Amino acid sequence: MSIVERPLPPLNADERTTLESWLDFHRTTLAIKCEGLDNEQAAAASVPPSPFTLTGLVQHMAEVERNWFRRVFAGEQAPPIHDPQADPGGPDGGFDLAEGATLGGALATWREEIARAREHCAGRALADTGRFMEQDVSLRWIYVHMIEEYARHNGHADLLRERIDGATGV
Repeated sequence: MSIVERPLPPLNADERTTLESWLDFHRTTLAIKCEGLDNEQAAAASVPPSPFTLTGLVQHMAEVERNWFRRVFAGEQAPPIHDPQADPGGPDGGFDLAEGATLGGALATWREEIARAREHCAGRALADTGRFMEQDVSLRWIYVHMIEEYARHNGHADLLRERIDGATGV
């Protein structure tokens, strides 16, 4: 039984509530996939030949949150978290683990980025825009993209977790 509660998104709600609820559902799913693992397990590349790890995946999602909500939507000059030499306008990184990286540290940073994302979106309309690739991009589009990004990576997290300790589901 998970200690993280993951409520089902409402079945009949307005658009914003639906989008935010599904995004939070997928954020919570990733947290559940990491529950009960130690740093060594979470740093294990458990689906060879891929070097993909759960800690790296959490780090990546922190970068993705930062990119879409802080850089693109809010227009902040927020440097990359896990690779300070990387181009802030380039692809979202974070998959590589620095020496001493921990799951707890990755989760804390990821949660901080989620909190910042919520702050930037509060009081903003779904039609409000940021800039991406020299074009306007709506908050609505960003929410849909983030749901897709989490759904795809949660599938990866399922495989990683199952290989680590056999845990499936959720």
